[in-house]
Amino acid sequence: MSQVLDAPPPAPPTPADPLSPAELAARHGLTVSGARPSLPAYVRQLWRRRHFITAFATAKLTAQYSQAKLGQLWQVMTPLLNAAVYYFIFGVLMNTKRDVEDYVPFLVTGVFVFTFTQASVMAGTRAISGSLGLVRALHFPRASLPISYCLQQLQQLLFSMGALVVILLCFGVPPTASWLLVVPVLVLQFTFNTGLALVMARLGSKTPDIAQLMPFVLRTWMYASGVMWSIDAVLKDRGLPHAVQVLLECNPAAVYIDLMRFALIDTFRAGQLPHHVWAWALGWALLAGVGGFIYFWKAEETYGRG
Repeated sequence: MSQVLDAPPPAPPTPADPLSPAELAARHGLTVSGARPSLPAYVRQLWRRRHFITAFATAKLTAQYSQAKLGQLWQVMTPLLNAAVYYFIFGVLMNTKRDVEDYVPFLVTGVFVFTFTQASVMAGTRAISGSLGLVRALHFPRASLPISYCLQQLQQLLFSMGALVVILLCFGVPPTASWLLVVPVLVLQFTFNTGLALVMARLGSKTPDIAQLMPFVLRTWMYASGVMWSIDAVLKDRGLPHAVQVLLECNPAAVYIDLMRFALIDTFRAGQLPHHVWAWALGWALLAGVGGFIYFWKAEETYGRG
């Protein structure tokens, strides 16, 4: 009887192999909040939100000049006023117009096309850092923001193209079948701009000070892109090193500007285009578009945190 009373109580059963937190989450169908999806899944998420992207771009465009008395007219007046300033400084004071036929259409086309790239890059730089409230409140593919900002700039360029056509006609530039080339040029440039905006959106999300530096970088880029002067004429008149010539000719902004001038201005001839210009335009679009998209996607789970 004493032996029975003195016997220790049996030990409770212990699990043979306890599950890890990851296994428990998998068993109950739990996933990490905000985890980066696979690249194909990310593309599908963006496609499902295409209506949000277009509506957001249109709303931003409408609200951009809502406080100004002239309203949406500033979409056209801003690049026109810039072109007027550049014409006075470069065309009149520096007399760069002597090397260019139809200098006013040449200049205005360059200003409009470069402004498209410039505004897209600046908008992309602030796309995440300037929308932290939206990014932290809602779950959606973050690439929607820089893409919508680039779409907004494309819509603004299309408004400006109406004024550009009027200027071309006023200065005696006839409409020709080559004007149809505007469509593929804009598609390639939009792809390039979007990819570059995605790169800058990721960089700007971690280092907001980049937004303060970019105006100086973009202004230097503009001067090197033949907006106010003819790259072809400069390369013919000066014995520049071959590397400099290649950099000037293959500069992506200059490539899209030259293609747009070739499409719209009859006096801007094929001989003024750099060699393999369409290959360069396609290559820059694919490199920036695909590379920028993947670069942005790789940091998807970090946006709005920290």
